[in-house]
Amino acid sequence: MHHPSTTLFDVSEDKWDVSVEVESNFYNWDGAPEIEESVTSQDMTKVGHIDLFSGCGGFSTGFELAGFQTAVALDIHPPSLQTLRLNHPSAHSILGDIRKVDEKNLSSLAASGRPGLVVTAGVPCQGFSLSNRKRHADDKRNFLFLEFIRVAEHLRPDVVVLENVSGLVSTKDGAFKRDIAAAIEELGYDVHFALLNAADYGVPQTRKRVFFVGVPKGAKWLFPEVEFGVPGRPYRTVRDAILGDLPRLSAGASSQKYLGPPTSELQEWLRRDHEGLLFNHAAPAHPQDTIDRIRATKPGEPMYPAFKQRIRLHPENPSPTQICGGIRPQFQFGHPTQARGLTIRERARIQSFPDWYQFTGGVTQGRVQTGNAVPPLLAKAIADQIARLLNGSKLVGIPAEPIRDTLF
Repeated sequence: MHHPSTTLFDVSEDKWDVSVEVESNFYNWDGAPEIEESVTSQDMTKVGHIDLFSGCGGFSTGFELAGFQTAVALDIHPPSLQTLRLNHPSAHSILGDIRKVDEKNLSSLAASGRPGLVVTAGVPCQGFSLSNRKRHADDKRNFLFLEFIRVAEHLRPDVVVLENVSGLVSTKDGAFKRDIAAAIEELGYDVHFALLNAADYGVPQTRKRVFFVGVPKGAKWLFPEVEFGVPGRPYRTVRDAILGDLPRLSAGASSQKYLGPPTSELQEWLRRDHEGLLFNHAAPAHPQDTIDRIRATKPGEPMYPAFKQRIRLHPENPSPTQICGGIRPQFQFGHPTQARGLTIRERARIQSFPDWYQFTGGVTQGRVQTGNAVPPLLAKAIADQIARLLNGSKLVGIPAEPIRDTLF
């Protein structure tokens, strides 16, 4: 049984004092790790993928779209892992704190006999995040990358990938960047680093994340070539993602029927493998003063003077970075043409999750899951490049940023 380690709202402590322990997510599992085997069989002819700190499955979705097989997913957050299990029934899963997980269990679930193995990790980012007002270098979450290293040392995959927020680069004057790169290199890989923007790869959102990719010694690696935001192919926008085919909703309303056919190339892609009901399209139930505030805000402008990042989205621009909103039930962005916050389906589209992807746990948990996820189209761009590497194909793309020359 799950016993939360802290109360949800504790007013006895200064939440912005860095000496005070960061609050725990009320939903995180604090029991012994629980293994749940896959519902459907796995394709052992495909390169295997292990998704550590999986969240709701952004990496898993992107890698499977690129032809990999997600063999195992691990996370501490039950609602997120429930969503992943629903959408990736062939993946085994482990619910629990990675520090309590025996790497031998991961090895046995991954199984041998595959043509290759890749391990990814979207290591919890709150400690590094610039949006975290309690950001400090000694946050315990900053050292969870060592668990990723422990697992990789045991499994010895062909390629390892670690993703995090851009704030990691500046934390402790770059010490974490150096330490992560050195740890991956000590495992026997050549390590490459880049700061990538999801918008460059077809995600209708400006979302910058750092990637460390460890490849076999001597192997050539290039990060995927920029596809959008270049002449003849502009960035995808909020309009491309959520306007045109989704039904209008008032605050508190929901719908399971599309308004009409796709109205953009992105919408066609999001709906290409999905027919039938529209999932997770329920608007937040705002009080009237919130509805009035959104209605009175021009698209692209802040809804709250004290929170400049909480804007009403502009339809002709990519969305700013979506965040999870912590454990409190607050919406982040206003809809560009309707007086309400975004539905989980709209947030999912802005993250590039296909429409067949269902999110469990309700609106607040849906915000947490979509805000924390690696955008699948960004993950797919990385996975496509790894597939070319493993297949021996010639790589075209972006050179890695130097690590050794500037930091070692």
